[in-house]
Amino acid sequence: MSDANADDGADAVDRGWTDSPLARRTRAFAARFRRNNLAMGGLLITGAVLLIALFAPILAPYDPTAVDVPARLQGPSLAHPMGTDRYGRDLLSRVLFGARIALQVAVATPLVAGAVGVPIGLLAGYAGGRVDDALMRLMDSIFAFPAILLGLTLVAVFGQSLTNIVLALGIVYIPQFARVTRGSAVSVVEEEHVRVARSLGASHVRIIAVHVLPFCLSAILVQATVTAALAIVLESSLSFLGVGVPSPKPSWGSILRVGKGFVDSGEWWYSVFPGLAIVVAVLGFNLLGDGLRDVLDPRTDPNR
Repeated sequence: MSDANADDGADAVDRGWTDSPLARRTRAFAARFRRNNLAMGGLLITGAVLLIALFAPILAPYDPTAVDVPARLQGPSLAHPMGTDRYGRDLLSRVLFGARIALQVAVATPLVAGAVGVPIGLLAGYAGGRVDDALMRLMDSIFAFPAILLGLTLVAVFGQSLTNIVLALGIVYIPQFARVTRGSAVSVVEEEHVRVARSLGASHVRIIAVHVLPFCLSAILVQATVTAALAIVLESSLSFLGVGVPSPKPSWGSILRVGKGFVDSGEWWYSVFPGLAIVVAVLGFNLLGDGLRDVLDPRTDPNR
């Protein structure tokens, strides 16, 4: 009898979850996501990059740092599908391991930028007035610097390492998160549920965390995917300029920097394959961001 009551209780919980507003919203989001070709295409590409990065030690046919001078600058072949570099290292293995650096940058940079930019945007949008003006002018002063110049400066200050590069890129993209979050928060604070929370005496922290932030998450999520793509480009640019991830770690930008010097002598594979890797990874995150923007905007849902 007790077992039957336990089963009935579990069924009731399951039905309660199935009929809850959160469950309905989740199902609606999943349905719209599946119907959106951009979102699905971006998810497939970014998922492939993720799998490549995770399983690079298994997929790579050679040690990416192993030097084989007699095999230097060999073109694509069965033994080396993407050829070899000037030290005879297998280019396919280095490109696969380069995906790990790209993915770390793509994931960590939005987290760092969002951890600072989102609270600033929430505070500015909620408080308004002089607080809003002061915070946004501070963000504008950072945003005024070209991203590549600010990144170069910060890396020069912090030093060359993957952690320092992520911190530098995170600082570069703080204003974007702050401005996007502030724009969403400004519209949310005027809604009825926020005014009701104020009238009931809820604290400012609770109002921001419970009644404002959840309604800004869709814009923040889209900005995170866009920032991931931009971070890959900027990290590759820094490595291309020689101030990125230090050797011998294989970064797509550093491989491309060395490979450009061999284009005139006919070793086209040296720069083409890492360049294609950058293009595909950035394309995946951009498609995912554009798709999420459409999916999370109810005005674009044809079945609403």
